[in-house]
Amino acid sequence: MRTLWTLAKVIIGLAIAIPLGIAALALTLGILGGLLGLAVLALKLACVGFIAYGVFRVARALFGRPSTPQAQVRRELRPADPYFDAAMRELDMEMGVNSRRV
Repeated sequence: MRTLWTLAKVIIGLAIAIPLGIAALALTLGILGGLLGLAVLALKLACVGFIAYGVFRVARALFGRPSTPQAQVRRELRPADPYFDAAMRELDMEMGVNSRRV
């Protein structure tokens, strides 16, 4: 009798555990499959982006203006602030030495 009761408990346990295990396995594979799908999609988008960037660079090289080196491009500086210059002169006079540290 004790053996039959143990066997019945094992059968009931397996009857509950096997469907739950199958559901858990399917859920896990579904989540991993979804993540794998997202990774593949990101990889495809990255490839498309690299190709588009290459096409852009080639088009810019063919049809764009020639680029000028930074040494040739000069921007005009803003005129010096007269109030700042006056304050620095006054500071130089008070300290007796050149207070500007360049």
